[in-house]
Amino acid sequence: MTDYFDGTVSEPLLAEIRLHMAECSHCEVTVNTTQQTIHIYRNQEIYAYELPETLRDKMRAAIMEKCRCSKPSRK
Repeated sequence: MTDYFDGTVSEPLLAEIRLHMAECSHCEVTVNTTQQTIHIYRNQEIYAYELPETLRDKMRAAIMEKCRCSKPSRK
């Protein structure tokens, strides 16, 4: 996917990716979200927003909880 986001993917593969995304909303959302994230970081737009500390803490806690839930349990 790095080549896709960098715009260097071959035309046949690009056509295949586009076809898949047209049929798979999960992948479409994932790709669009990733593209937006890349855009924000490349343009350093993230630094234009100052979040309140309470919101940052809530977001960090939610992300960490999601990470803990997605890890396979070790037995």
